[in-house]
Amino acid sequence: MIYKVLYQENPDEIPVREHTKSLYIEASSEKEVRDLLKGRNINIEFIQLLNEAHLEYEKKSPDFKVETAS
Repeated sequence: MIYKVLYQENPDEIPVREHTKSLYIEASSEKEVRDLLKGRNINIEFIQLLNEAHLEYEKKSPDFKVETAS
């Protein structure tokens, strides 16, 4: 399953929509996504499981790159 993670790079600041970034992770659950990102110094705003239609839409972005657990 592919998850989209919306996050802020600076965990000490209040989230600002214009500074929100996204990344895509292949994982079996939201908990696994959180575990994979635990060591990063980011502020996770939202984790969304992408359905097939949404994933196809996201693939059209030039910044689309899926990270994996391995």
